[in-house]
Amino acid sequence: MGVDCLDPCEASALARYHSCVDVNDPVRQRLATVRNGLLELHKRLLESEREIYERDIARITSPSHFLRLLLEDPHFEWLRELSQLVVLIDERMEDKKNPLSTDEGEKLLKQSRELVTPSEHGSRFGRRYYEAMQRDPGVVLAHSEMLRVFAAA
Repeated sequence: MGVDCLDPCEASALARYHSCVDVNDPVRQRLATVRNGLLELHKRLLESEREIYERDIARITSPSHFLRLLLEDPHFEWLRELSQLVVLIDERMEDKKNPLSTDEGEKLLKQSRELVTPSEHGSRFGRRYYEAMQRDPGVVLAHSEMLRVFAAA
């Protein structure tokens, strides 16, 4: 039994998938919960990196300037991997022609856990995530919340 999603313009960003996930599909429920957690973590990481950019490189003069930096500047490049994962989850959850399978949902959950594992000597994302946690207590708190999301999912 499928459930129609709210139009994205009508739903808040965080409640988006809680209001449209089939209650009889636990993998989709878990994936929606993780997706929302990733979005909150992404927001905190963007704030943290913006602070560093403005402190060390240059002032960001407008939202459009910030968006351009997010898309093009090497300083923010490492965050694109997290952005792309959230987009992939969104696309797969919304695809009615090729519905998300249980196996694919489990793979996305695993990929999410692996991505947000900080590592001093790991991949580009893992290493930069580790560095952000070392310098910003807000990122540590966001990571802690993400661990709670994973435990609940």
